[in-house]
Amino acid sequence: MGITIVGAGLAGCEAANLIANAGFKVKLYEMKPLYRSKAHKTDNFAELVCSNSFKAARINSAAGLLKWEMKQLGSLCVTVAEKTAVAAGGALAVDRELFSGCVTKAIRENPNIEVIGSRVEQIPDDDFVIIATGPLTDGPLAESISRLVNSQYLNFYDAAAPIVIADSINYDKVFSASRYSDGEGDYINCPMNKSEYERFYNALVSAQVAPLHEFDKDLTVYEGCMPIEVLAKRGEDSIRFGPMKPVGLVDPRTGHRPWANVQLRKENSPTTMYNIVGFQTNLKFGEQKRVFSMIPGLENAEFARYGVMHRNSFINSPKLLNSDFSLNNSPNVYFSGQISGVEGYMESAMSGIVSAHSVIRKLKGETPIKFPPYTMIGALTGYISDCSVQNFQPMGANFGIVPSLDVRIKDKKERYSALSQRSVDWFNNKLFK
Repeated sequence: MGITIVGAGLAGCEAANLIANAGFKVKLYEMKPLYRSKAHKTDNFAELVCSNSFKAARINSAAGLLKWEMKQLGSLCVTVAEKTAVAAGGALAVDRELFSGCVTKAIRENPNIEVIGSRVEQIPDDDFVIIATGPLTDGPLAESISRLVNSQYLNFYDAAAPIVIADSINYDKVFSASRYSDGEGDYINCPMNKSEYERFYNALVSAQVAPLHEFDKDLTVYEGCMPIEVLAKRGEDSIRFGPMKPVGLVDPRTGHRPWANVQLRKENSPTTMYNIVGFQTNLKFGEQKRVFSMIPGLENAEFARYGVMHRNSFINSPKLLNSDFSLNNSPNVYFSGQISGVEGYMESAMSGIVSAHSVIRKLKGETPIKFPPYTMIGALTGYISDCSVQNFQPMGANFGIVPSLDVRIKDKKERYSALSQRSVDWFNNKLFK
């Protein structure tokens, strides 16, 4: 039975390691050292490009819970990260070179893994294939993927607006309505008077922009996805006649049209998250929190995801993937890593783990693992395979994609602890039992 994995990033290494340790032979293709993308600096596998941090370590955080769950499933990356950790407060940060060196050593020394140094230009014809080629996938392989998944479902840049958690919105300051009463209040509207708008505008145009990486500098920005801060600098009324236009709306508190208006659109079917419509941005994350919290109703908003604008090859997963990262129409072909629609190092590694367990269980004739939506893995795999998600953009671990508790807990730390405990209980009592 042939198993081929393309790409030795975090996802590819996790998948190769787990499948090999289950007793199956694996072919792992990696283009380095023959070729490197603009992002890569070394020849090691699982190279960390933009940061050495795997985010929060505590289990009552979304990132920490994800890593705990991954460790229960035999994660190579989490284990190596803990061994190569450096002091970083409450975060799990690593010595980058030591981390990738240790992962590379584990992969190369595994007798069931054949590492093939070659650039793959076509999706391999094998019994099982895991495509884990990362966010800069391009060239002939991207063309081959495009033919497989339909070209309209393959994206080459990530132009995303921030997403806020529904429970964190101040509903006393907003109202539900569609423009010209079209529909049944499909949007949450955040109205601004003139002075509120002017304060917001001045903060927006003076906010700090995130620096571009070398591999992002040739990114073409289209008029339809212009960063909100770039559009704002065209003139004081540019966004008031653009994504913040108030036409067709009446604020029920005043009986008049707002001076400006920000709309929030439902992001997922459980309605646990809302997208800030038209607010794709390249501001630094801290600046997004500061400036966008000036929007009425978002004073205490919790962000499930901040806006980003960068090079990122990814597929429209809700239209294509099952919850185990296999293709709907080719269930023995998997996509793992950022190309699958997850965002972040550990999220990418997680997708490789889930793909690997799916392959292993198929080979053994066993039923697949069904991760409940209240686990972080279940929430992420559910999100990338939720066909109700519109305007899909990659998603990282956050509690906004996890179903709410039966009892409302106001204190955020207590709420997150309760959310995490549900997952811990399932893993301890149900997994593999």
